[in-house]
Formats: sequence, C-alpha cells, structure tokens
Amino acid sequence: MKYLAAAFALSAIALPAQAQDRLSIMLDWFVNPNHAPIVLAQELGYFDAAGLVVDIVTPSDPNAPPRMAAAGRVDLAISYQPQLHLSRHDDLPLRRVGTLISTPLTCLAVLADHPAQDFGDLAGGTIGFAVAGVQEVMLDAMLAHHGLAPDAVERVNIGWSISPALMAGQVDGVIGAFRNFEMNQLQLEGTEGRCFYPEAEGVPAYDELIYVANPDTMDADAIARFLDATSQAVAFILNQPDRAWEIFSGTASELQSELNTMAWADTRARFATRPAAFDAGRYARFEAFLAERGATPGGLSVADLAVDVTAVAP
Repeated sequence: MKYLAAAFALSAIALPAQAQDRLSIMLDWFVNPNHAPIVLAQELGYFDAAGLVVDIVTPSDPNAPPRMAAAGRVDLAISYQPQLHLSRHDDLPLRRVGTLISTPLTCLAVLADHPAQDFGDLAGGTIGFAVAGVQEVMLDAMLAHHGLAPDAVERVNIGWSISPALMAGQVDGVIGAFRNFEMNQLQLEGTEGRCFYPEAEGVPAYDELIYVANPDTMDADAIARFLDATSQAVAFILNQPDRAWEIFSGTASELQSELNTMAWADTRARFATRPAAFDAGRYARFEAFLAERGATPGGLSVADLAVDVTAVAP
C-alpha cells in the first residue's frame, strides 16, 4: 500500500499545473473600500482556485475605464449603471456583466445645519456638481419631484472639491457626494453633513458600481468564474467583517486611514452578494427615465445594456 501511495504522489507531482486564464480589470478610481471584494478574492486565493490570474489596474483618468474595456485594452472595467446607458447611446460596445455595489451611493449633500429641511427648500440656492451629465439629470428629476423647474437652483461645476465647497459655503448643496466617503470626510473635518437621497426624490433606483465588458471580445466563462470568486469574497466580508478589513487594509498603507476605516463600515453591507444576478426591470426603468428627462433618445433594450455571462458561458 505504501508503494501505491508513493507512486500516486509521484504521479501527482509529475502532472502539469492547471492552466490559468488571465483577466484584467480596470477600477473606476484608486483602490478604496468599494473594491474590497476584488482585492479579497485575490488575497484569499479565490481567483487562483477559479483558474484565474487577475490583473487589477487603476486608471489615471476616472473617465477612462469604460473606453478601455470597449477598446479591448482591458477585459473588465468598473463603471456606473447611469454611465453605461450614456456609453451605449454613444455607441461604445459595452454590456453590464456583473454588479459590484447594487444600491445607490451618491446623494445630494448639504451641511447638517443648513436650513433646508425638505428638498424643495433648496429652491433659490446654489447646487454644485462634480460631473456634468447624469448628475444634472438627477438634479432636474429631484427638482421636478417637488414641482420645481431646472432653473430653480443655480448650478456650479466644482469638480471633485465636494467637501471643501460645502464647508466653505461656496454652494448650498452638492449632487454626487458619496454617502460612504464625503459624509465621513465632513465629520473628520469637524462638521456634519446630511443627504437627500435620489431614489427617494424621484430618481429610479440603480446599481451604483457595475462590471462592464465588450461583448464581442469577452471571455464569458472567465468572467463568470471571476464573479463567482468575488461572490465568495463578499460572503467572507459578511461573515468576518473585521478579519476582511484586516486583510484588505493590509494590502496598502494608504488604505489604513481613518476615512477608509469609516468608509468600510458604511460600504461592507452594500456589496452585491450575487454579482452575476441581474434585475432587468431596473435597467429598463432607468433607460426610460433618461429618455423622459431628455438625456438620451431612449430605445435601448435590456439586451443592449446587459448580458448574462452565466448563460453564455459553456
């Protein structure tokens, strides 16, 4: 028997290592708690077990990831559901293939002591926005929800200077503030913020962060395995949040800040537990919403926006 065991061990050693498929993903910005399932799937060996070598790339320009995926420069990119609709209307060959964070994260932020108690109280005020386009469409819809015209507020492009613009009194509110970051940043600066939530003010709920790929060049099977590995990482986060944070934050010293620690607590419950699962109605509703607001000509079907890689994969 011991000779059989020895022979088996030798034959196992002689077998070639299983081939690994290489997959590249471009994040939407620098690594932060929003990306924990990806980093943890790497650190915990879930990608390796799925037969994947995953290259995680950070962009120099946060507008670049969808274009890079469309051009085939990366296999996957992190984007936003609202941005996907606009990208498809610009004829970028992209589809949603998975979800990272399935709840809205942005809001219209004001300082906690601002006199506006109801969204309609912001009429006559000044609203800053970080990115022209979808954010202004959302603002218009929120105003219309309260019977206000788009010109009921003055608009100022403040770029990404969200917290400083609020604290300096440059604007009354900012559309596009992240609930898990700007709200905590304000607190660290010694003040408090307050959110008006788009999904409660006339904007359909949407997936905040999604994975997009070029359907003509993507490897559906590899992406399906990627999503399965990240779903395992989400389960690990939910079951062992403190250990998950320890591992994740240990991958880079810049993650070990007070802001990221606070953001982690506000983010960890928002990750999609079934990243491959797809709510077709949500995408149809948001496509109709953008058309109704005049932001797009409309007309995209759900199949124009998303693909189920688990159905395509062999």
